Amino acid sequence: MSEKTAYDGVPTVYYDILKHGTIEKLGKIDLRLTVEGDMYYYGHIGYNISRPYRGNHYAYEACLLLFEVARAEFGLDELIITCSPDNVASYKTLTKLGGELIEEVKVPKGHPLYTVGETEKYVFRYKISL
Repeated sequence: MSEKTAYDGVPTVYYDILKHGTIEKLGKIDLRLTVEGDMYYYGHIGYNISRPYRGNHYAYEACLLLFEVARAEFGLDELIITCSPDNVASYKTLTKLGGELIEEVKVPKGHPLYTVGETEKYVFRYKISL
């Protein structure tokens, strides 16, 4: 299930993460089609797994599927995904996905992420070309 809308003016596709073969919703994932400007701190992909389902590698599996969608349907050959340094679960997921940690950045004051306490981000790059 997907829906194309705009995330802060950026075209974004949203998907529910479902348990394989069921309609049981485990979380959500989205693909932002650009990371220009302030979107860099968000990255191309954002996900959230509902608390009861965490620790089962569902975010990892959903990201792998979304890599294929990003390449096949939207022609992207590289993705940026970020996480906060204190988000150990996401850091492990991004590492397991095989990304290259390219930098740790300070989120600018006044950025929407900064205003909710996310002041630093690890930035990972993924090459997804054929």
